[in-house]
Amino acid sequence: MIILQNFTDLNENQKQNILTWRNDKEIKKWMFNSDVISLEEHLNFINLLKNDKEKQYFLVTDFYNEDIGVIYFKDISTSSCTIGLYAKTNLKNVGNILMEQILKVAFNKLHVNFLKVEVFEKNIKAIKLYTRYKFKAIRKTIFKNKIVIQMELKEGNRP
Repeated sequence: MIILQNFTDLNENQKQNILTWRNDKEIKKWMFNSDVISLEEHLNFINLLKNDKEKQYFLVTDFYNEDIGVIYFKDISTSSCTIGLYAKTNLKNVGNILMEQILKVAFNKLHVNFLKVEVFEKNIKAIKLYTRYKFKAIRKTIFKNKIVIQMELKEGNRP
């Protein structure tokens, strides 16, 4: 059984572990904010989530009770949201588990009609994952001299 824990319900050890993952060079290089995040900044962010209706962040725990990654939803509205995910450092082959959880939460709990994601063009692994789940590229933009692909998945087109 997969367990999702809201960031606002995590214990201190879990919060610290997520911060360690988030600051790992292999994860942060694909984030829009690639700066090192301090513990204070991280805890403030989690605290602000308590009253933010447009964001939800979850720690994902797998069948073996191991924390495997994070999924999140931003810009949540009645019709859409922007999604994201990252796996615990050095874990392999968890993208599908994280994507399945995103789809369940987005379409069955948030009841949105479509999902959006922004991914750096050089993040081939992420693009392959999104494409496997039938996300379609809709436009390209530039962020800090990097090409960003904006992708969408409409509920009716989901796998």
